Amino acid sequence: MLYREAGQFKTTYAADQQIFPIRQDRIGVVVLLVVAFLVIPVVANQYWFSAILVPTLIFALAALGLNILTGYAGQLSLGSAAFMAVGAFAAYNFVLRVPGMPLLLAFVLAGCCAALVGIVFGLPSLRIKGFYLAVATLAAQFFVVWALVKFPWFSNYSSSGVITAQKMEILGISFDTPLMKYLLVVSLVALLALAAKNMVRSSIGRAWMAVRDMDVAAEVIGIRILRTKLMAFAVSSFYCGVAGALYAYAYLGTVEPEAFTLDLSFRILFMVIIGGAASILGSFLGAAFITLLPILLSVLVHAMNELLQDLVHASLPASITSNMEFVVFGALIIFFLIVEPHGLARLWQIGKEKLRLWPFPH
Repeated sequence: MLYREAGQFKTTYAADQQIFPIRQDRIGVVVLLVVAFLVIPVVANQYWFSAILVPTLIFALAALGLNILTGYAGQLSLGSAAFMAVGAFAAYNFVLRVPGMPLLLAFVLAGCCAALVGIVFGLPSLRIKGFYLAVATLAAQFFVVWALVKFPWFSNYSSSGVITAQKMEILGISFDTPLMKYLLVVSLVALLALAAKNMVRSSIGRAWMAVRDMDVAAEVIGIRILRTKLMAFAVSSFYCGVAGALYAYAYLGTVEPEAFTLDLSFRILFMVIIGGAASILGSFLGAAFITLLPILLSVLVHAMNELLQDLVHASLPASITSNMEFVVFGALIIFFLIVEPHGLARLWQIGKEKLRLWPFPH
């Protein structure tokens, strides 16, 4: 009753092909955008902006890029952090070396540079696949970080290799406060997410999914494997490059190679796995899960320590509390993957299917 498309008739091709064909989905997206742009800026504080909302949105954008490559095109990659590093350093150098370079244009060009690097490291996908391709993309992770450290021109010959990102200013408006950074990040992420949603419904998105399901059959029906796979690498790297630029400018405030390690690539991959592959919503759910759960576990451990001190005047040893978060975090991930291997997005899909049939039995 609450979520049912019965009675919503499509009388034109445009109505049938819109991004959100069900009225309830359109209303939900509008409500979500209103909350993101109008409610959260009023009720959230600086800690929420700087430590929770901004990194969650940036990681969601990076996970969205990887989801396009891995979830929709079926090409496994472990070099997401490397493409983010390319985007961060490219944006810094565009703003530094091109007088009057607009910041948004620098972000777009940074994404294009990351797309070019992604195409280069995506060439092995034409011959290999699966874990062998993952190893090939892993080479991008080590090579890009090595190149950024080896050639000091990228860091403007900084002795420490850590450089401060330029101030963010667009059309004379400063975006240096936590609120303005959040508004910039949420605007770009919302725009790119809608673009990705529309892209995966297009002919190129259907070609990605055909290659993912069976590349030989896709080639037989006329899909050009070379162009399709390289396009997936290019689009995925573009999203990761823009996410890297936002990560450096809106979150870290610095541009440094050590911020884009292999650990970051695995975190982004875990976001895709937990959120759900081949799902735009899953990228956001996975990013929220990976970002917020450690914070929640830290709060719970701290509360447990205070409770023990009040009851028995003792506390857990520091060695246990420091490792308990990682143990519980890993156990929850394993448990969740066993219960629902298709990710959080699948749970949301099941919930919508039940709402469509309610109150009748499934």
